[in-house]
Amino acid sequence: MAEVPKKVAQQTEDKLEQVAANVRGKFEELTKPRFTDKIKDGRFLDQVDHGIDRARADEKRKEQGGSVE
Repeated sequence: MAEVPKKVAQQTEDKLEQVAANVRGKFEELTKPRFTDKIKDGRFLDQVDHGIDRARADEKRKEQGGSVE
């Protein structure tokens, strides 16, 4: 008769460990850095935006009477 309570206790412990692992996984997923956090932290500051530079150069050419293409 002592075997049944031990078996139930072991099953309960296994289920609780599984629940704890699931909670840890969800917590990690919720707390991992998001893309917007990386932007706010300045991760992409060293990358040059060539589109803005090209638009400025095109505008300067327009002002001087040159072709944009």
